[in-house]
Amino acid sequence: MTWDFSTEPEFEKKLEWMREFVLEEVYPLEVLEANEKDFMLAIWHLQQQVKKQKLWATHLPPELGGQGYGQVKLGLMHEIEGASVWAPIVFGNQAPDSGNSEVLAHFGTEEQKKRWLLPLLDGKIRSAFSMTEPNTAGSDPTLLSTTAVLDGDEWVINGHKWFTSNGMIADFLIAMVVTEPKADAYERASMIIVPSDAPGLKRLRNIPTMGGEHERFGYGHAEVLYEDVRVPKDNLLGERGQGFLIAQARLGPGRIHHCMRWLGQARRAFDMLCERSLQREAFGKKLAGHQTVQNWIADSAAEMQAARLMTLHAAWVIDTHGAAAARKEISLIKFFGANVLHDVIDRAIQIHGSLGYSSDMPLEEMYRHARAARMYDGPDEVHRVSVARQILAGYQPPKGMWPREHVPTRRAAAQRKFAALLEAAVTDA
Repeated sequence: MTWDFSTEPEFEKKLEWMREFVLEEVYPLEVLEANEKDFMLAIWHLQQQVKKQKLWATHLPPELGGQGYGQVKLGLMHEIEGASVWAPIVFGNQAPDSGNSEVLAHFGTEEQKKRWLLPLLDGKIRSAFSMTEPNTAGSDPTLLSTTAVLDGDEWVINGHKWFTSNGMIADFLIAMVVTEPKADAYERASMIIVPSDAPGLKRLRNIPTMGGEHERFGYGHAEVLYEDVRVPKDNLLGERGQGFLIAQARLGPGRIHHCMRWLGQARRAFDMLCERSLQREAFGKKLAGHQTVQNWIADSAAEMQAARLMTLHAAWVIDTHGAAAARKEISLIKFFGANVLHDVIDRAIQIHGSLGYSSDMPLEEMYRHARAARMYDGPDEVHRVSVARQILAGYQPPKGMWPREHVPTRRAAAQRKFAALLEAAVTDA
């Protein structure tokens, strides 16, 4: 089977525009000292330029204001956006709004799209995704304990959530809750839209994390209580018990975007690594002349290339065969890409020494964010287990007591296979 990641020349021009735009216009946002009003005004002006280029919210179909790009093209765009933490919001692809908008686009009713999706796409409102709980293991979502019980025409929601991204600033939350407690493990949960002003919804705090400075202006990961929160029954997304199905539809392509963004971050750290190696001198020569540094550069280049090709291949599988067919590929890139991101940034910090450890370089902040990559959207360990199980499903244990490649057994079989031929050869001689 051939793989084709190529794109049209017209699209390549768009990527070139994005690279220059992010470098010249978005990077400065990272160090801009401004209040929230002025900062968001600067972002708004950049968003208008993106919209003129028809690069706004490209993950959605054209009828919803997007471009209908497949995952390969989206991945290439996210690679560029990932270089700066502020680029996704400038391009209308920021998490969790992008994933939530996809959920609403594919599973929302016309009324839900009108009330929540269209204003979300216009940037007039913000959203949050509320699934993780402090009292249940995030690696096993079948343990979710937050419940929603239908009482007449309303859902009554009770539970405790945290790491609800953007929870403190969101205008609505999409909550993953148990509505079918007696159903099979993966058919218990549903997704329900919860307006942020719903009585009983208590947004307690943004949880302090290693993430740090960019989570200003209310961005971050909130702790939320649902205490007899009542919302209309029409706020249900999709069908009852479809929560896991919707989550997989949301998270699969989302992991492609994450992994390509990580490559953008890794590339930026790699550039800093290479530049510093040519700038700094120690023990009589440039750092670039030391074999250890050369190993770091070569290993980083190889790992990034491998992660990039793996991710684009996973995107291609989704584009050609659907997200369900790419389960193994998505899990592979999730844990592999997260570790490549960490390792490249770590090497860049090491070559910068105390400067890299300081906040005078962006590396220390990048390093803190990279650590979270190994946990969100499923921890590395879960994805490794998923990959191993899918691979092992294609194997059968050899019959008997010896491995299939056992040399003495193979030799005896070979002797039997060629016995007649060898006997004839001796006779002829």
